[in-house]
Amino acid sequence: MSKRKPSRPALTPRQRAAKRLPSDVLYEISVQEPEPELDFLQQVYRERNGRLPQLIREDFSGSAFNSATWVARRAGNTAIAVDLDKRALLTHSKRHTASLTPEQRTNLRLVHANVLDESLVKAAKSQVILALNFSYWIFRTRVQLLDYCRKARAALQPGGVLIMDFFGGSDALVELEERKRRPGFTYVWEQQRYNPITGDYRCAIHFDFADGTRRRNCFVYPWRLWTIPELRDVLADAGFARTDVYLEKEDRKGNGTGKWARTLSAPADRCFLAYLVSNG
Repeated sequence: MSKRKPSRPALTPRQRAAKRLPSDVLYEISVQEPEPELDFLQQVYRERNGRLPQLIREDFSGSAFNSATWVARRAGNTAIAVDLDKRALLTHSKRHTASLTPEQRTNLRLVHANVLDESLVKAAKSQVILALNFSYWIFRTRVQLLDYCRKARAALQPGGVLIMDFFGGSDALVELEERKRRPGFTYVWEQQRYNPITGDYRCAIHFDFADGTRRRNCFVYPWRLWTIPELRDVLADAGFARTDVYLEKEDRKGNGTGKWARTLSAPADRCFLAYLVSNG
């Protein structure tokens, strides 16, 4: 007598809607928040230059979510969004450009290119270059990363800054899964493999649904796990005069406040997020 498979739970309307969404949309819901990123961008540029920036370049931009949000934020803002993934850049960006005015669309330039392309150095100089979502970890050798940092510096205006985000702590070295509930689904971050000899690091994103199914390996990242001292050394060798590290301020209960401050030291937390801000 064959055993019957257990029936899967019925999905709510919100859960069914979430399961129908493309993985790119689930990713944006899970990890992207342009407004706080852009608030930080304005903060650090104004600290150094006494005014707000207008022209930014978003490297590894994916669907250009940050760039589209930037040009919509204030009249006169312009952005260059660069990505090697043509489908993400030219197709998925339509989700964000559809709501822009004609003028705002003209202020957003989508560039399908490798961020190491020499043509980007010769293009319009930017006031800020963003390298977010740890995407620069795709450079797994010091030579490659140094090449990127040198070209980024050459593409900045006087007073310009390069902003890179970072995560670290002892948990970053461990093969683990982290789960976060989102509306109608669960976002799963998996650190699949880490080689402490080479620094090679493989991470992946999955999405779990209430009926027990998983959309596995939607995004896979063959990275190198860098440290802040290594990155600051590379940035100095690339010609940046100074690289500051920013950590989020915490309240008395240890919760993040959304405010970021420069620091020269930090506790050895199991997991932490930071920004590295380099002056050209």
